[in-house]
Amino acid sequence: MISLADLLSRWHDFYELIGTAGATLVGLMFVTASIGAGVFTRDQKTAMQSFITPTVVHFSAILIICIVAIAPDETWNLLGALMIGGGLIGLGYSGWTVRRMVTGGYLAAIDASDRMWYVLLPIAGYGIVIAAGLRLEAHDANGLRILALGLITLLLAGIRNAWDMTIWIIQRRQPG
Repeated sequence: MISLADLLSRWHDFYELIGTAGATLVGLMFVTASIGAGVFTRDQKTAMQSFITPTVVHFSAILIICIVAIAPDETWNLLGALMIGGGLIGLGYSGWTVRRMVTGGYLAAIDASDRMWYVLLPIAGYGIVIAAGLRLEAHDANGLRILALGLITLLLAGIRNAWDMTIWIIQRRQPG
């Protein structure tokens, strides 16, 4: 049977690339927020917390998960437990975000496509990370493939949502 260290060395470039993408996109979200500074008012604080902040959190989660995945000297159980814990934290945060969207009236106001990208896909991504953690705790090498799927799900949702927010902000920005 192949060791976890050998398996992780095969995945190293993937996790490094995805983690770097997550880190870069966190930085770009700060640019988006800066561009939107003239658009958002105090009345739209809940909107920012419901759309911009979760996207930054999801990109940050990608970065942290990738850092953990390529950290040296991990065991199957430790890596699995960390993925399960990270996935549960992500699910909890996503649930809190959905609650904020509902109480702010945003969930009913956005179309089905936006609900899928802002709500369902991040929840699915974190659920997949939990499934990966369970497989890793069972010493199953497929846990790394499942983890890759969860990260790609979070990355795609984040990229789409960042683009959607950027377009929304640009369309509402005052000229000059």
